[in-house]
Amino acid sequence: MGFQAAKASNFEEELAALQRQFEQASPQEVLRWAAEHFGEKVVLVTSFQPTGVVTLHMLSEMKLNIPVVTLDTGLLFPETYELMETLQARLGFSLTKVQPPMSVEQQAEHYGDRLWERDPDQCCHLRKVLPLQSVLPAYDAWITGIRRDQSATRTKTPVISWDNRYQLIKLCPFATWTEEMVWTYIHAYELPYNKLHDLGYPSIGCLTCTRAVSQGEDIRAGRWANHVKTECGIHIAPKES
Repeated sequence: MGFQAAKASNFEEELAALQRQFEQASPQEVLRWAAEHFGEKVVLVTSFQPTGVVTLHMLSEMKLNIPVVTLDTGLLFPETYELMETLQARLGFSLTKVQPPMSVEQQAEHYGDRLWERDPDQCCHLRKVLPLQSVLPAYDAWITGIRRDQSATRTKTPVISWDNRYQLIKLCPFATWTEEMVWTYIHAYELPYNKLHDLGYPSIGCLTCTRAVSQGEDIRAGRWANHVKTECGIHIAPKES
């Protein structure tokens, strides 16, 4: 189901029907449908948050060989890299680390030092959005770990949709899950997770832009603290000029 299929007259109706179907489906059912429908043309993009850990385990349990990609910004926590290696050893998947076109040092030379403090949107665009844009054209669908309970900007996340920005199908198999459901699954299967979660980091991004949160704060309050910013940009449409 590529771009041409999206232009078919009945595409919106088919997509709406799938959304109604998947609203009641388990993540495993959505993942299996994706593998059967798209084959090698579907990719999982994960930053190894708890939902990503669950997704990888489910794929392993179902023996679904879906490509796995992570956006390696060059600014991730050591604990995040450690988790990648631990999960690969346990679950046996291959991982493609996609890096930005510029190193952190090259970015500093071109845009000035500590761009993430002065213009976090631009930094995220360079280190996350552009790398993702370089990967997705090879696929017809991508799988993400977005959930509706994560933030106000994600409360209406559909399980399946057409991603107009990247021109492919977007699947969010865990859209209807809660944080509690994710952690219940992780503990039930004794899955490894980022050690920072036990130190007050419910959502983990780059080490330059992530802090621990206090009790009662939003789970994404530690991302881009002191900035009016809640998303890195890969899941939102670009602003029209």
